[in-house]
Amino acid sequence: MTPRRQLVSLLASAEFARAYALTALTAAFTSFLIERLMSRVTLATIIAILAMIGIGMLLARREELSLLRLAPTSLLGFIALALASVLWSSDRSDTLVGWLTLLGYAIIAITIGHVRDTLQTVRAIGDTLRWLLVISLALEIMSGVLLDTPFSALGISGDLATGGPIQGIFGTRNMLGFIAVVGLITFVIEWRTQSITRLVGILSVTLGGFLALLSASPTVLVLAVAVGVATVALTIVRHTAPAHRATVQWVLGALVAAVLAIAIALRHQIIRLLDAGSDFSTRADLWNLILDFVAQKPVTGYGWFGPWARGEYPFTYINFLLDDHHQSALNAYFDILLQLGWIGLALFLIMGAVAMVRSWLVASVRRSVVYAWTPLMLITLAVDSMFESFTLIGIGWVLLVLCLLRAGQSRSWRENMDAAHTGAVPTLGPENTDG
Repeated sequence: MTPRRQLVSLLASAEFARAYALTALTAAFTSFLIERLMSRVTLATIIAILAMIGIGMLLARREELSLLRLAPTSLLGFIALALASVLWSSDRSDTLVGWLTLLGYAIIAITIGHVRDTLQTVRAIGDTLRWLLVISLALEIMSGVLLDTPFSALGISGDLATGGPIQGIFGTRNMLGFIAVVGLITFVIEWRTQSITRLVGILSVTLGGFLALLSASPTVLVLAVAVGVATVALTIVRHTAPAHRATVQWVLGALVAAVLAIAIALRHQIIRLLDAGSDFSTRADLWNLILDFVAQKPVTGYGWFGPWARGEYPFTYINFLLDDHHQSALNAYFDILLQLGWIGLALFLIMGAVAMVRSWLVASVRRSVVYAWTPLMLITLAVDSMFESFTLIGIGWVLLVLCLLRAGQSRSWRENMDAAHTGAVPTLGPENTDG
């Protein structure tokens, strides 16, 4: 066998796919740690290498992949718009760097989505998070209890002995809270699909819940409530007779709309209940100012930068006016509105909504509980995007692209086109559920 054939065989192997998924997910989850201990250039180099390896893996498997189903059209449109924003950006080089970062993480997620199925992806995320959460807890114990000194290089304040908040290796309490909720969803799915033993499942869920609690993040409670309600709703739909399932779906949709309307009307009381008044006040001031700048470029925005670039307009000016040092809009939707305008926000909402509907319908009719991971993760990302911009960078963007890809692999026009060549009629109705 020639060296070239050996390389292709290695890139196409299942063992390499598993190793790649674990390595890439670890790099994405620890992006803050890598940048803090090394440099932003080091992180960019790691992501670039992983993206190039991912492209090589997809090329090695090209005979088993369909170009039409490589990535959702809405995702490609969003990435294309981010690239096009180079044309009207105030700093084309920074915008290009921001776009390459967006593209690099997207390629990694697309690669994982094609070389690993849903259960394998869930298990890879679960295995990665178990280790990272254990490391976070161990470092917090060392910093806050044993040594009683902050680990500034790791961004750990050492407040565990006083009950938190703690940050772990993820930089901020809100990021730790978000990661912990992602872990809880993943651990429960692993447990329910018997991918891990009962003891490992109990320990994993306990670890995730403990760190979520110690993060003292005001968003964790909101995420927990949203995911809990969604889980109950999905359980009801899954146990409803097929003949009545559509009616139940519409009723639940109406209830969600009503709850959202009530939540908006009672937002001030909810904020006081969560004891997040000052935190929300900071966000409200920021968002109001962002809307003033959006009014100047409402359609296209100021160009895609991702995390706010230092010295760039309007980010620096916004921080100057607020006498603060925000690195994002603390809201993914406002960040997109500021950087890509209403066009970008519309694309983002469309791709999220389409993926949510598709994944929810698939999870409603499939017997295996693993299909619930995608809609529950999309709900987590959508809700967290109201308070942070995690969904647009690093692991948040990787998880979003993974969910978009999973949802796009079923109930899409691509299936119909593929079916036209095979003569098969794809359907996910009650008569075609799998075990």
